[in-house]
Amino acid sequence: MRFKYRSLPMALVLLAGALLGSGPALADESATPINVKVNMARILKISAPAATVIIGNPGVADVTIQDPQTLILTGKSYGQTNMIALDAKGNPIADTLVEVIQDQADTVAVYNGGARSTFACAPRCQPMVMLGDDANYANGAAGMISTISGMAQ
Repeated sequence: MRFKYRSLPMALVLLAGALLGSGPALADESATPINVKVNMARILKISAPAATVIIGNPGVADVTIQDPQTLILTGKSYGQTNMIALDAKGNPIADTLVEVIQDQADTVAVYNGGARSTFACAPRCQPMVMLGDDANYANGAAGMISTISGMAQ
């Protein structure tokens, strides 16, 4: 059954009620956005098989289809975008807002003038790279991470 354009919002609302599990539900754009933390992934379960999933701004988030009813949403940069899921015939399953946020638990930001450095402090403070950190600090921390990763191989 194909939906006419004016019945599509109602179809999306009905679909939102049919989604599985206690995880976040894909709903229409007027609903609360799905939150994902920057540099983190989140599993989304949907009740209808998706053949194609589109992210409005791939610089903000990315999505992969793990299986037709399991999507993996990854936060890439702060901000909002939308995610559209289509079935095998190209019919919309859902259209929802995605908001990429910062996880501030156990982090400390140190400002030296306008230069910011971020540290993960659980239980001891260690350098970490976050969007918005000073470029010199970020390059130094990334270099340390690369060196340690290289030693582990």
